[in-house]
Amino acid sequence: MTAIISAKNVSKKFGTKLALNNINFTVPEGSVLGLIGPNGAGKTTLLKGVLGLADVEGDLQVLGMNPHKERVALLEQVSFIADTATLPRWMRVENLLDYVAGVHARFNREKCRGFLAKTNIDPKSKVKELSKGMVTQLHLALIMAIDSKLLVLDEPTLGLDIIYRKQFYESLLNDYYDEKKTIVITTHQIEEIEGVLTDLMFINKGEIVLDVSMEAILDQFVELQVDADKKAEALALGPIHIRNRLGGCSLIYENPDRTKLQTLGKMLTPSLADLFVAKIQPQTAQAAKDTQGE
Repeated sequence: MTAIISAKNVSKKFGTKLALNNINFTVPEGSVLGLIGPNGAGKTTLLKGVLGLADVEGDLQVLGMNPHKERVALLEQVSFIADTATLPRWMRVENLLDYVAGVHARFNREKCRGFLAKTNIDPKSKVKELSKGMVTQLHLALIMAIDSKLLVLDEPTLGLDIIYRKQFYESLLNDYYDEKKTIVITTHQIEEIEGVLTDLMFINKGEIVLDVSMEAILDQFVELQVDADKKAEALALGPIHIRNRLGGCSLIYENPDRTKLQTLGKMLTPSLADLFVAKIQPQTAQAAKDTQGE
């Protein structure tokens, strides 16, 4: 399968601070990758490297190109939505469509109008007359109407209400995505993209702590809900995270012996939010005992 993004031993320093620490991963064509990490984890640095905005050490290839050295050619096939939409405030919406059509050969004006028809944006309005949420909607419509091989979304729905966030992700799958396009999404609203993703990557302190397909999560991770009287037995089986709940606790395991778990309580697939906490802030069984004075 064709690798749209390939990183081999990629690092980046800012003075003495190591923002990316010798990371390795590939993003195959047709993936919808969720790149998730806490603030300061290295997400922005990695995205800048992918978009050619920052030079990195190691071998980073995007669409077969060095993104820093071949950035102009790369951006003909890559679209990017930043967490803050910046559009010319003096321009009318309909004129903005004319402008983008004039500067980008892959822009589809009719597709953009289709996206805008799902909003309350008046094509005759000036950008400065639109609310913050409408500006974000306009920005999303413009970018999604560009036929790119790689779409990078950095907090794309920031500032939008829950109804439009849901509509956006539905449009992303139904009206934009196909097996020839690849999408990378970073967001703090993990639950909202759970049903969209094909692959998941957690990054923390400049290192990849999880790189897995959504299908593999079902096989690799288990959440176990146990009553208080089964807690000691559950802790003995080496969970990577423990969370107290009314009358018992929930524990997350990585590659466990499921036959030993099934007699202790209810087994579930952990949510992405809970899995994120478990991998970013792992808690050993002994630490849980020490904390609770057991």
